[in-house]
Amino acid sequence: MTPDPSSSSVDDPLFESGHRIFSNKDLLKIGHVPEADRIVGRDEEIAKLAKRLNGAVHGYSPENVMIYGKTGAGKSLVSRHVSQRARNAAESGVDIGTAYIDCAEDNTETQAVSSLAAKLNDEAVTDISVPHTGLSTSKYYKLLWKVLDAQFDSVIIILDEIDLMNDDSVLMKLSRAEEAGKIDCSIGVIAISNKIQYIDKLNERVRSSFQHKELFFKPYDANQLREIMVNREDAFRDGVLSDEVIPLSAAFAAQEHGDARKAIDILRHAGEVAYEDGAETVQEKHVRQAQQHAEKDRFRELVNGAPTQAKAALLALTELSVTADDDAFLTSRVYDQYERICDHLEMDVLSVRRFRDILKEQAFLGVVEIEKINKGSAGGIHLQNRLIEDPHVVRETILEDAWMQDWASE
Repeated sequence: MTPDPSSSSVDDPLFESGHRIFSNKDLLKIGHVPEADRIVGRDEEIAKLAKRLNGAVHGYSPENVMIYGKTGAGKSLVSRHVSQRARNAAESGVDIGTAYIDCAEDNTETQAVSSLAAKLNDEAVTDISVPHTGLSTSKYYKLLWKVLDAQFDSVIIILDEIDLMNDDSVLMKLSRAEEAGKIDCSIGVIAISNKIQYIDKLNERVRSSFQHKELFFKPYDANQLREIMVNREDAFRDGVLSDEVIPLSAAFAAQEHGDARKAIDILRHAGEVAYEDGAETVQEKHVRQAQQHAEKDRFRELVNGAPTQAKAALLALTELSVTADDDAFLTSRVYDQYERICDHLEMDVLSVRRFRDILKEQAFLGVVEIEKINKGSAGGIHLQNRLIEDPHVVRETILEDAWMQDWASE
């Protein structure tokens, strides 16, 4: 239970008695799953996902679901919310297990399966111990099957940022476990990705096993973002937020493709900036400073999990954006710069086609904007690329990668 800072008393004069700005900062955590009445603009998506998981509530197999959408569209939030409600709504005698895996952290098959076994295991019930490391992948699967059969009729597993997994075998093995006679328990997988092309890149055996339904999340609009933040206003002490804070935070996030995660980041950062400044209230100036911090944090989160080749492609566009007078460049020009970077870093050079695919993926993530331009019957149609993010922020973030740092001395 989170203590109430307003009623706390601290004897040591080194520490404040209560927090001057925040009342319940946990409400602004990215992983926080709010009550149903705090979730905004996702009633349709909640209903659709619940329909796919309905089987688990009644003791038979839930469906597998593939969820797409840009960062901050509520994909993880809705998935965790509906899974919790399914577990709570289970018919008498039906036991449902739920587990969430962040594939940015557990990005190998062994890590994902060992984490699943550990999270779902209640050692007091199963008498099974799951070591964090030291076993082979196949032994972790065997432990997982034992854990599931000992406790559950159905399990709902969320694999967030599934595109960051090094191997897609986990999808096939989880999806086929019951059919293959590994377990009596049924499994429903919710796979979440920012990349709409993810499924197309899976091999045929995995796609055939997964047999998924698709759900797409649209970005939030400015009004929805404002309501999301109003619903978390009690994270702050009464009277601390000035009138312009929430509308301005929502406006900043709406500019970045309706990213609710960014909106909440800005709001939290604004409170932290105000606190560090010694202010009694959170003002517009604190929001503007927070937006700059959140911009760097959000982009760092996007880029840190990206493959080295994607970072090299972004760095190429960034270098042109920083050094040239223009802010938009033909793909051929960006590719030439990319080749120079690869040559300097002794990296393999991708084909032009694969390079274009990487830029398209970055466009889907909201980092790059791609525009078709027609140069007439003689010139044909070309693609022009523009960084949406501040190129200096992009460059600074990419060069944090040890592999890329050698380029900084170029």
